[in-house]
Amino acid sequence: MTRLTADWISNASTRVVCDALGRDGAQVLFVGGCVRNTLLYVDVSDIDIATDATPDQVMALAKAAGIKVVPTGIDHGTLTLLKDGLPHEVTTFRRDVSTDGRRATVAFSTDVAEDAARRDFTMNAIYARSDGTVVDPLHGLPDLRARRVRFIGNAEERIREDYLRSLRYFRFHAWYGDQNAGFDSDALAAIAANLEGLGRLSRERIGSEMQKLLAAPDPAPSVAAMRTTGALAWFVPGADDRALAPLAHVESLAGARPNAIRRLAVLGGTETADALRLSRAGSASLDRLRNAAFATTDAAELGYRLGASDARDALLIRCAVLEQPWVAELEDQVTQGAVAQFPVRAKDLMPRFQGPELGAELARLEALWIGSGFDLDRDVLLTL
Repeated sequence: MTRLTADWISNASTRVVCDALGRDGAQVLFVGGCVRNTLLYVDVSDIDIATDATPDQVMALAKAAGIKVVPTGIDHGTLTLLKDGLPHEVTTFRRDVSTDGRRATVAFSTDVAEDAARRDFTMNAIYARSDGTVVDPLHGLPDLRARRVRFIGNAEERIREDYLRSLRYFRFHAWYGDQNAGFDSDALAAIAANLEGLGRLSRERIGSEMQKLLAAPDPAPSVAAMRTTGALAWFVPGADDRALAPLAHVESLAGARPNAIRRLAVLGGTETADALRLSRAGSASLDRLRNAAFATTDAAELGYRLGASDARDALLIRCAVLEQPWVAELEDQVTQGAVAQFPVRAKDLMPRFQGPELGAELARLEALWIGSGFDLDRDVLLTL
């Protein structure tokens, strides 16, 4: 018998929530990411609970135990129970009544197997009782242990229920799949056969999933598989993933943490920010990195112009695209530029220069200063 052992299960607040929900004999089962990640020895960020208690029953039981209730998705059977500030998302067992490729009409159920059958992948349909005992109604444990991402039942049916599952497949493979074992052929065939349905998805949903995928330690194999199915062109028109694997390699050499916008920049594409509904900050960062990476500006000046973080990202992209190694000197040059401060101020040139001429003279002296390796001081610059 498989049993979970983890700090989050024994947490006092979680124990209070489980005891409250199970007080009248309801089933209380952890499900989804908290179970999957614990079994894979990956950090858990969210606690999801499934139960056969109805939302009204959940609300009554929680309030009787002094637990705060937030109706985050009550129409679909989901409530968030807050105990000592720790959220627990509790959802009543459900079965799908109808789906349209974006959202489902559901009915509540008392059968955990029905609840499991409406989920996406076998590794996400593994449950655990409040004592940690694993409940595996669809026999997903072998897939999870093999890090095999596989749709529940018929892959095409699962995709047509919610076309975002095509993108989620690649995201889950990037994070949890065995990169050396390859991809499930039925899944790839089903995704390729249902590309037109992707047009029903909102750009916000696509953008969110795409950024989660690109934040994986090495998303290159998943993105390459996405390209072979034709899905990449739907999600990021004009994208080219050839430099993504080199970027992941260069990042590892530089000790750089994964960054979705940096990786998106190396993919290229047309109107990417709009296609993925990036935030203003994300869109600006994407443009900034692309412009800097494909310019001829050296590392020190990039550090001065962009700051250390963006300059480093731009150089990582440049190295990947040009198939150049990351060397320690680049880091040193970026740092040199990032801490440099131009010593001349506008007031130093006034009143001799005014208006546009003042800006032009500042720019001229700044260029000389940068060209000197940031060595020329204020007094020397004012004589030039």
